[in-house]
Formats: sequence, C-alpha cells, structure tokens
Amino acid sequence: MTTISGHRGLEMEEPLIFERDAPGQSGVDLPAPPTAQTRLGRVAPRARVGLPGLSEPEVVRHYTRLSQKNFAIDAGFYPLGSCTMKHNPRLGERLARLPGFADLHPLQPVATIQGALSVIDLLAGWLKALTGMAAVAMTPAAGAHGEMCGLMAIRAAHDHRGGPRRLRVLVPESAHGTNPATAAALGFTVDTIPATAEGRVDVEALKARLGFDVAALMLTNPNTCGLFERDMLAIAQAVHDAGAFLYCDGANFNAIVGRIRPADLGVDAMHINLHKTFSTPHGGGGPGSGPVVFAAALAPFVPLPLVVHNDDGLRLAETQDEDDGTALAYGRMKAFHGQVGVFVRALAYTLSHGADGLHQASGDAVLSANYLLARLKDRFNAPFPGPCMHEALFDDRSLKGTGVTTLDIAKALIDEGFHPMTVYFPLVVHGAMLIEPTESESKATLDQFITTMSGLADRAKAGDVAWFQAAPRLTPRRRLDETLAARRPVLRWRPE
Repeated sequence: MTTISGHRGLEMEEPLIFERDAPGQSGVDLPAPPTAQTRLGRVAPRARVGLPGLSEPEVVRHYTRLSQKNFAIDAGFYPLGSCTMKHNPRLGERLARLPGFADLHPLQPVATIQGALSVIDLLAGWLKALTGMAAVAMTPAAGAHGEMCGLMAIRAAHDHRGGPRRLRVLVPESAHGTNPATAAALGFTVDTIPATAEGRVDVEALKARLGFDVAALMLTNPNTCGLFERDMLAIAQAVHDAGAFLYCDGANFNAIVGRIRPADLGVDAMHINLHKTFSTPHGGGGPGSGPVVFAAALAPFVPLPLVVHNDDGLRLAETQDEDDGTALAYGRMKAFHGQVGVFVRALAYTLSHGADGLHQASGDAVLSANYLLARLKDRFNAPFPGPCMHEALFDDRSLKGTGVTTLDIAKALIDEGFHPMTVYFPLVVHGAMLIEPTESESKATLDQFITTMSGLADRAKAGDVAWFQAAPRLTPRRRLDETLAARRPVLRWRPE
C-alpha cells in the first residue's frame, strides 16, 4: 500500500542522513575553531567538511528508525548455517558493562587490572578443560585471526624441529573457506582434499597427499555439511605419521562442546569462536574473539602476551622469557590482550551453564537441527543421509523444473519475518540451504519456520515463479541486482 508520506504505520521511510542535511542546523553549539596554520602541506582544505546538519531530535529519530530496519536475534529466528547466531543472555551484557570492565584501558598498570586478568585466566582454564588442551592463546580477534595464530605456531614448531621445509597445507572441500585463505596468506601452498559421497573427508585421498613437505591439515569438524568426521582418529594418525600437525577449525564447536574433547581426537590446535559457541553478540563486523587452544607439542610456541601467576598476583608476560616458559613464543598477534568484553560475556555464559549445562546445550543444538532435517526432508532434498550435527543441509534438487531458485526461497523468507538461512554454501552442494537453529530456539519457533518453508516449497512446485522473483515485497528496499551491486558498488553519496 502506498501512502502520501511514504511511511507505513510504524514503519518509517527514512532517507540517508546526508539527504536530511539542512545548512545551519546543529544539535550542539560549538565554538568557532581557532585560526591555525594547516598541517596538510600543499593540500588545500575544503570549504566544508561535508557533515550533515540536523537538530538533535532529527538525529535521534534517524538512527532509531535505522535500528528498526535491522534484523537481529532479539527480533526473530536467525538460522544462519555455520555461524551459530544464538541468544545472547542479558546477564553477560550487564556484567560486561560493569565499570571495572567497561572502562579498562590497555595501558593501565597491572596492579589495577587484576580482576580483568583473573577473568582471562579463569576463562582460559575452562577452554583448556573443555578441549583437553595444554595451552591457549587468548589474543586472536576472531576465527580467521585464530587460524593464522594456529598456523604460525605450527610453522614455528616445524622451524624449531629443523629438517625439510614444509610449505604445503591440506584443506578438505568441506572446510570453512577462511582455512585455505589463511594458509595462502601465510605463504603456504594449499592442496584440496576431496569429499566422499557422504560429505566427509576421503581418507585415502588424504593419505595419498601427505608427504614430507606437508605442514598441517586444516579440518573443520563438525564440517560445513553439518556432519561429524567419523574417521578423525585415522585422519589424525595419518597426519602425525607424516610429521604434520592437525589444525581444527572450531567454528562449529557449539555442536560438541561438553561432549567431545578435540585433544582426544588428535587435534593439535583449534580456534574457538567465543562470539558463536559462547554466545557473544556478533555480526556486522564484530566484536569477535577467537582464542586458540594448543596440544602439548605446540604449547611452547603460543604467542604473547600470556597471563602468568607470580607472588604478587597475575601479570602479563610480554616478552620471551625462560622463566615464564615463553622462550619459544613466536611473537604477538595484536597490540594488546584481546576483547575483554567478550571474555566477560563468555565466562558469564560458561559459569551460568556449568559443565552439565554446556553438555545439554550442545545436545539441544543437535536435536533442533535433526528435527528440522526430519520435518523438511520431504519438501527439500537432503544431499547427505542423516543424522546431522548442529545444522541441517538441503540443496535445490527439489526445486528443479519449477523456475524457483535457492535465492528466491531466501528472499521470500524475508517477507515471512525470518532472516534467510545461509545459501549457496558449502560450495560442494549445488544450491545449498544451510540451516542452523541452535539450542536457543523453542519448538514453537521451529514449527513456525518449518510450516513457512513447507508452504514456500508447495508454492514453488505450484509454479508461482513471478511471486518468488518479486520477493521481498515488504522490505524498505526491494531486491537488488546483486551482481551489479558487487561489481559497481556506489560507495559515496553525492548531492544531485
């Protein structure tokens, strides 16, 4: 329905803030800047900075209206596969905002941050206990940063051993896409390991690729097809027999936390996405946190800084030191120690659940995914036989001949009030729809989603192609030409 104002009830039409610019308006009275000599050399200053002028109420309304256009886990079901978008308890938010944590400065004297160091130390202890690992680096800022941390420790270990240079990293087809990117960024040659018809690593193909020049295998388990790698012990044995290390991408740890210790599977290093498994708000660029746990063979190479105990309490080991056991540390991953606010939230989540609660949470996540798989596999084709782990995977074979695509289903879901699932990933499945319900969603929410997906499948098979291709209809903006948007993005607003 079109209205005179452009608004639709409480859904307000909102232009860009630059389009609301009114010269001379400002929500704050600022003194005139003093005249000063420019420090820009020959670069002439512009007449205006270009910031828009609005009154204070207009600024507040603008950003409030924008926030109402955002989909969020607090607003509805967010079934992104391979991303674990689950409920973020308000307890964690409240604790992270306590003055002792929220106003920390990284250059404070160590004596004034004993509480923060205690949080880091306690959380590190939990992560080691849950994974069975000997050491942990808390500094990496997110998953891919953690991958880099783990591979750099692996490279340092190989360099310390001596022998032939190991410049190859093996990556299965079912791994996360950041794995080969990280290996390539560090100068390794990446070899892809094919998957079996069941969507798991082809162990014989893996063994054929192993050799004296292989530094590591980067494996995602549970993998990106939502399946557990059942041959993990055989895979780990083969990798270790070749003198290489086994790196595990822990982005899907939410499916097994409290039930399986990666160290018992032969894993040498694994990053943990605190902003996924341990329920910190994420998306839109952050904040993330990707601590990396290490087996004993890699523990000496963990990067600095590390929290260590001494007679005066806790301190940060900032440099290589024999007494701290950090003589072989390969350096630093970032300037300071990590995302303390994320650590606080993750520790609050962990202590609230306890070991038994984490065990139940991972079980409930797997149960939810298998419920979706069982209810939807008659409407959408499941490429691999179940049961699945934490996410259910479907492809577009059931849409063949309808003229409706995976993208059309995703766009139609937006009109139904759901964030779309992950689409076209993993790449090994054509027209993939990867759905991760997590343990946070009720059966009623899952049933509503199942009913909606089933209805969309029926509508596609009824031949209503035009309806799908016009979706979404109820959003502030309609469907974009995504190819054009990617190749010719408009990154700057210019007045007409």
